[in-house]
Amino acid sequence: MKQITASGQTVEEAVQSALEQLNTTKDHVEVEIIDEGKKGLLGLFGAKRAIVKVSLTKDPIVEAEKYIKEVINNMNMKVDITTQVKGKHITFNLSGENIALLIGKRGQTLNALQYLVHLVLNKDKKAYYTVTLDAEGYRGRREETLETLALRMADKALRLNKKVALEPMPAYERKIIHSKLQNHNSVSTYSDGVEPHRHIVIKP
Repeated sequence: MKQITASGQTVEEAVQSALEQLNTTKDHVEVEIIDEGKKGLLGLFGAKRAIVKVSLTKDPIVEAEKYIKEVINNMNMKVDITTQVKGKHITFNLSGENIALLIGKRGQTLNALQYLVHLVLNKDKKAYYTVTLDAEGYRGRREETLETLALRMADKALRLNKKVALEPMPAYERKIIHSKLQNHNSVSTYSDGVEPHRHIVIKP
């Protein structure tokens, strides 16, 4: 971790001096005040300069990208990563050969990697990020599949006039089903079971 000690007439001035030397901004550093300084009589006599130690913090998004590359390299695969940041939501889009291996059956491998990336992003607990890990538009296609499934299973529940339980799926996939059927006049939905076997039940 790169760090620098700087001084100034005030703490703010010392911090600013350190930021200029590190060529960065305040949101990418940690500041430790060593001496708050003293103004002195008439601003001159007995004045003492403020001293601060400023350290560059690691960018969690860059660290998460490195982590993804490391995991995928260990799978003997090569992918390109494009990153989109919207506020505190980060989307990593992966593309490359044999991408189906990375997605896995019904997205299980991709979901597991997404969970690990989420942990890497939030390990410092300074800012809470949500994350989406996508592979060549898989998430969009999966969403369409889930919405179609939701309508089909709602019809089934009405036809049989009894509850229909869907297969276990991660929270954000369950959310897609709930959202699709929330304005349906004839059925209601709820989640049942304990992770990782939590699933949706559609009820007439």
